[in-house]
Amino acid sequence: MILKGFKEKSIKKQLNLILNASKENVENRKIKSMGVVLNADEISDFDALRSIAEAVNVKPNKLKIIAFSNIKHEGACACNICFNPKDFSWNGKITNPELQTFVKTDFDVLISYYAKEVLELKYITAKSKATFKVGIFQLDERLNDLIVKTDLNQITDFKNELCKYLKVLNKLDDEQ
Repeated sequence: MILKGFKEKSIKKQLNLILNASKENVENRKIKSMGVVLNADEISDFDALRSIAEAVNVKPNKLKIIAFSNIKHEGACACNICFNPKDFSWNGKITNPELQTFVKTDFDVLISYYAKEVLELKYITAKSKATFKVGIFQLDERLNDLIVKTDLNQITDFKNELCKYLKVLNKLDDEQ
């Protein structure tokens, strides 16, 4: 119990350090790769999330989806990587090598598709090296560059709004 509290405090401290030191990254590169962070306890329609990548012409080999769950699922997750609170050490460091690789990947866009305030999800979003971060409504607006306010189960609305804003921001290829 003491270690859990210490772990939570360490992750919060690292999260605040990352968010307070975040730089204004205004690269205007086109979207070729996409990462998606989601809460598997909230949503399980991974195909609908894959349709977002198709809508912005991200090839399947340039899409990585990771899902968080408070419960350890062995093979039950239909996405690339599943993680849980046990993938973080007592001092808040990421211990899962696949998760470490995900946050170090320089995605052109990272979609944070979760509504619950889960510390580990927020930490992964903040720690990601993605150039442009998009999410649904979050209490901490420092996490994402663009916030599309939709309900979690309205993936089609999210996709339509995202495409509209990405066109305005000139982040989509001209062939779309």
